[in-house]
Amino acid sequence: MHWKASYRRLFASGELSERAAKADALLSPCRLCPRRCEARRREGERGFCGIAHSAVVASLGPHFGEEPELVGHRGSGTVFFSGCNLGCLFCQNYDISHQRQGSQVGPDALAEMFLSVQGMGCHNLNLVTPTHVMPQILSALVPAVERGFSLPIVYNTGGYDPPDALALLDGVVDLYMPDVKSFAVDFCQAYFQAPDYPAVVREALVEMARQVGDFQTDERGVARRGLLVRHLVMPERESDSRQVLEFLSRELPARPRVNVMDQYRPCFRSHQYPELDHRTPRDLYERVRDYALELGLELAR
Repeated sequence: MHWKASYRRLFASGELSERAAKADALLSPCRLCPRRCEARRREGERGFCGIAHSAVVASLGPHFGEEPELVGHRGSGTVFFSGCNLGCLFCQNYDISHQRQGSQVGPDALAEMFLSVQGMGCHNLNLVTPTHVMPQILSALVPAVERGFSLPIVYNTGGYDPPDALALLDGVVDLYMPDVKSFAVDFCQAYFQAPDYPAVVREALVEMARQVGDFQTDERGVARRGLLVRHLVMPERESDSRQVLEFLSRELPARPRVNVMDQYRPCFRSHQYPELDHRTPRDLYERVRDYALELGLELAR
C-alpha cells in the first residue's frame, strides 16, 4: 500500500499551523480533556494532569515491546509524555503519569525529538499519553515537517479524549491506539475519578474510526493507518471486557484491530484494593480472548 503523510498537505496549506493555534487556545483556561479543569496552564498553573504549558518528556527512542504491527523490524519510535488526564490507581507507568518524571521541552526541542526518532529508522512516531499535551505536539509538528519529518503518527492514548479535541487531529494522526479500559461507571469512578469515561470513550472511538478508517498495513505487515484498540483484561471484570469487545465489533464505522492484553499486574496503589491486588487469572483472559474471536474481531499478532 502506498502511503503518504496527510499532515504534510495540511502543512503546505497552512492549516497545520492554524490547528496548532486553535489547540493552544484550549490551554488557558484548559479545556483539552473532558475534565475541563480550566487551569491557566500558560501562566504556569497545573490541572489534573499535573503539566503546565511546556510538555514534559520522560523518554524517547525505538520500542520493541509494542504490537508487532507497530514494531516491524526497526521499532516503534516512542515519545513518552509525563502526566496524564486519567490518573489510574493501578497505573503501570506511575513514575511518569503520577510522579511526572522527565524534562520540560519547548516546541523546537520537541520537534528535534520527532526528527531524532525518524533518524533512528523507526517505522512510526508513537506519542504515548498525548491528550494533555496535544497543542504542544501540534506546535512542534510544524517545524518538524518543515525540516523533513514524514513518519506515520501513532496517537497512543488512554481514550479519555473529547471529540472536539480529536477534530483538530483529523488528517494529522494516521493510527489511533486507545487503551479502552472499561464501560462500567462504578469502576471508572473508583479507580480513575472519571465516571463519564464510558460515554466519552465511546464517542472518541467512533470519531477516531471515522477519521482513519479500516486498519491497514503495508506489504511488510507494518501498520500505516487505522484504529488499533488495546484492552487490558482486569481481574474480576470479565463482564466489563465483554461489553468493550461487543462495542468494538458492532458500533464502529470502520474495522479496528484489537489487542486483548493479559499483562495486568498490581502496581502503584493496587495493593489498597483487594479486587485489584492480584494478577488476572489465565482462564479469565483466555475466555475474553476467545469471545473476541467469536465476535469476529481481528486480533493483533
